[in-house]
Amino acid sequence: MAEPLADRVLKRVEQAAELYHRLVILVAPAGGGKTAAFQDIHERTAAPLINVNLELSRRMLDLTERQRALQLPRLLSEIVVAAATDMVLLDNVEVLFDISLKHDPVRLLQGLSRNKTVVAAWSGSINGENIVYATPDHPEYRRYPVRDFLVVNSEAIT
Repeated sequence: MAEPLADRVLKRVEQAAELYHRLVILVAPAGGGKTAAFQDIHERTAAPLINVNLELSRRMLDLTERQRALQLPRLLSEIVVAAATDMVLLDNVEVLFDISLKHDPVRLLQGLSRNKTVVAAWSGSINGENIVYATPDHPEYRRYPVRDFLVVNSEAIT
């Protein structure tokens, strides 16, 4: 029987403790069990489970498009720092890929992961040595080499 997704994530979290960027990315397609795994981890570790889309949307509601782009890193940092724990679980991070915000989602996550372990959900796939968000013809398409962070694939241990 396959090892539960939450257990695989927690193993990567242990490995991340020794890295400069303590970033673990859970890669699975929409409906792939990321939120359920995060809820399990939250119950077992008391690590805050943050819905990034919801929290950022609340904070950016009254801002102009330009202000949103300028303040995104600070707002995201405030959300993560407010969780006074050594690890945070970031679910529903799709807003970070919004092209109008003009930011690199992985760079934002890496910046947050210097001071605490960040486990982020990634609605995408692994294609060879890269994680992929969206399709190449989509404006939000992104591709990153797996070597830049720890990855847990919903389908197999990587």
